[in-house]
Order: sequence, then structure tokens, then C-alpha cells
Amino acid sequence: MSILDRIGLKALQQLDPERAHGLALKALNAGLAPVWSGPYPSVLRARVLGFDLPHPVGLAAGFDKNAEAVTPLLSCGFSFIEVGAVTPLPQPGNPRPRMFRLKEDQAAINRFGFNNDGMDLVRERLIARKSGGVVGLNLGANKDARDRAEDFGTVLSHLGPHVDFATVNVSSPNTEGLRDLQAREVLAELLTRTKTVRDAQVPRVKLLLKIAPDLSDTQIEDVARVSLESGIDGIVATNTTLSRDGLKSAHRGQKGGLSGTPLMARSTEVLGRLYDLTDGKLPLIGVGGVGSAADAYAKIRAGASLVQLYTALSYHGPGLVRDIVSGLADMLERDGFSNVSQAIGADR
Repeated sequence: MSILDRIGLKALQQLDPERAHGLALKALNAGLAPVWSGPYPSVLRARVLGFDLPHPVGLAAGFDKNAEAVTPLLSCGFSFIEVGAVTPLPQPGNPRPRMFRLKEDQAAINRFGFNNDGMDLVRERLIARKSGGVVGLNLGANKDARDRAEDFGTVLSHLGPHVDFATVNVSSPNTEGLRDLQAREVLAELLTRTKTVRDAQVPRVKLLLKIAPDLSDTQIEDVARVSLESGIDGIVATNTTLSRDGLKSAHRGQKGGLSGTPLMARSTEVLGRLYDLTDGKLPLIGVGGVGSAADAYAKIRAGASLVQLYTALSYHGPGLVRDIVSGLADMLERDGFSNVSQAIGADR
């Protein structure tokens, strides 16, 4: 990280977290973020979900909700990014303040409530972007939607032609009743309906499911079974948690989903369980607590084909991508792997 990067990051950390996030997006679009396009170590080359990627490190949904900075984010070195969550109609989300830094815990709590500009404006931005790169879409439903499956299908059909994969998000804790969609029978119907839309309108788009870390063992088994039976293409594990175990920050009592370092152990545990239950047949994207090369490597060894990060960027800046990619290559070579694919599930 350059001196300029450190100064900028320190200044942003003095501001309200949501305001700082908005300024970070503006800085990205102004060309103030580091640009890194490799070369990437050959040991990290991955073919996952039909995509040829230079390495397995991507950006999780939530950072660029409205597809405002797709090109500069890819230029920071991410091999893929996920925008959203996007809902059919614009919605303001929950009242502010709704994002809190937990510096002592290297974590954050948010209760945004799917605030976004809506699918029409996001579509315009996706069409206008000048760069290539693998871009995913996190599917959301409006807060007052009578039929959330219909909302998912609407967003998918509207934006699917402009993305490479889409994630059915049933795991945000900030929309009332959303996590109830993870129940076995309800989830099966939801995935079937969404996949029907995908198959009919945007068959090239890979369809994923994003789950919560707070599921019981039985619920995780149900998710694995339904995912395999539905024929979706992969699972993202996991979203934020409602747990507050071991937190030190004064903000630990705030309502919302917890992300960052405290989530690492539980999200990786769920990831590994899914890998076992699916016999490694479904590509898994590991997200939750990734803040270092060691964290990314742990996700991969637990069963992740790809990893995503978000919260750690607010503490370490976009230069973190280069650090994780470089460190991950060193760890793979140290342990005798000639390609990252050989390390997937190595600890199971």
C-alpha cells in the first residue's frame, strides 16, 4: 500500500461508514485506486462455472450495489465481481445510521435493507460499462413484494443479458422473512421457478444460491439436497451472521448482519459441510471473514472453488487484493500444489 493509499484510507475511516463507502466509490471512478492487471501466478489459474479466471479472488455483493464502479473494481485486480443486491423497483432501505464499523473486531454490522437504485438504472450502467470481465448479479426482492420468487425472476430476466452469473439471495437478515425462504420445500420451489426463468430467457447465465451462516446442521443438509436436485450451478457460503459471540466493540449490540473477521470460522465451517454433503459436485464460493491470503487458502482447503471479500477492504484498502493473490500463490507452491484446483477440499 502506497503512502497515498494509507492516507486516503485513514481519512475515510474517520467518516461515517456509509458516507465513506460512497466516497470510496467516487474515488474508484476518479481513477484514484491502484490498478493491477497481473501478471498473475500461473498456479492460480482457475476454470470455474465455465469461466477462465486468472485467480480465484473476487468481490462480494454489497460493495457495488448499483454497478457504479464495475470497471475500476475489476482493474484493482479482482478476477470477478458481484453487483447488487438489485430489486425490481428502487428502494431506500432502512433508516440511517445503518452501517457500523467494529474496528476492535475488524468487522462491520449493517442493516441496509436492500437499498438500491432498482433494475432499470442498474441495467443502464451495465450496458454502458466499457470493460469485459466476469460480472455477477445478486438478485433481490422488494420489501413489500407479494411474491419474492417473481421479483427474483423479474430482475434476472431484465439484467441477465448483461451479466455472467446470478445469485439468489435468501440469506440477508435485513429483510423481514427473507431467510424463511431457506426452508426445504419453499427453497425448492423458489429455485425451480428462478431456474425456469433462467433456462427460458438467459440460459448462458450461471445460477447460484447464497445462504446464511446461521443454519442448523439439518437446514444445511436440506440446502445441499435441494441445490443438487434443482440443478443450480453453485452455492455462495455465506452471508452475514446474527451472532455476536466474542465481540469487543461498543457497536456489538447494533441490529443487522455481522461481517468481517468474526464470521470467518463459522462461514468456513458451513462451507466445508456443504462440500462434504455435495461430494464436491457443486462449485462453492467461500465468503465471510476473508482478510488475508491465509483466510482465502483456508476457504479453498475447506471446499471453495472461488472466494470473495468485502469488509476487509474498509480496513486494508484495495491493495489487499494483490496481497491475497500473491500470498495465496506462495502457500499453494509451498504445499506442493501445481494448481489451485488441487487444493480444493484438501482439508476435508
